[in-house]
Amino acid sequence: QVQLVESGGGLVQAGDSLRLSCVASGNIFKIKKMGWYRQAPGEQRELVARAMGDGSITYADSVTGRFTISRNNAENTVYLQMNSLKSEDTAVYYCHAEIIPSWSIGPDGQNYWGKGTLVTVSS
Repeated sequence: QVQLVESGGGLVQAGDSLRLSCVASGNIFKIKKMGWYRQAPGEQRELVARAMGDGSITYADSVTGRFTISRNNAENTVYLQMNSLKSEDTAVYYCHAEIIPSWSIGPDGQNYWGKGTLVTVSS
């Protein structure tokens, strides 16, 4: 089994900062990419930031310059530092990882999701 567990959400005011963490555990052979998505009420889930295994990083336009994603590969952890938070950042934030489990015999990874952590930004 493979699990992703997020932490760090909460209620903050506009302009504040928060740091989300996500740890992957279980029968992991290799983590190909890790990232964060979010889903606001009534909206579709959207990519926030993603860090590939080669070090390349992608950000949504709406968070560029305010959010920073980082990975600790030794600890199978991904972080999302969120600064200058806005009310429109309010959402449930989900950790995502593409992982090759230890029982896999091929190079293709499988998609795993955390249960989500709520971030509420009051204006």
